[in-house]
Amino acid sequence: MRAVVQRVSRASVTVDGEIIGEIDCGLLVLLGVTHADEQRDADYLVDKIVNLRIFDDADGKMNLSLADATGEMLVVSQFTLYGDTRGGRRPSFIAAAPGSEAKGLYEYFVAKAKEVLAIVATGKFGAMMDVELVNDGPVTIILDSEKTI
Repeated sequence: MRAVVQRVSRASVTVDGEIIGEIDCGLLVLLGVTHADEQRDADYLVDKIVNLRIFDDADGKMNLSLADATGEMLVVSQFTLYGDTRGGRRPSFIAAAPGSEAKGLYEYFVAKAKEVLAIVATGKFGAMMDVELVNDGPVTIILDSEKTI
């Protein structure tokens, strides 16, 4: 499971001209699922993301986690995180899990995040979405459960 985590002052996701998910200060999480992923990958990433110390404390140092800062999370599915361009100019997405498989793990990830955060918004799995954000910092972190589990 792969996540691109961006610290934001605000973010939203729109489908067919309607905002379906939005947050204020917090993290935008673009989430990709691969064939080998299991619930433990989601458990690992939720814990890691919620506890990443990437929010400023009173001294302006990144010492606070999302939980400490009482921040919000917007989770957007993104199979293109598993795009492979080594074979040419057109990405191959064979490493991405099929939608039916990925959707269950995406929903599990969201449910686990909701267990520890007050506000967790989402996009619409499988839909064409417009994602708008104001990256705060900018701070962007890439996480991959394969590299740690």
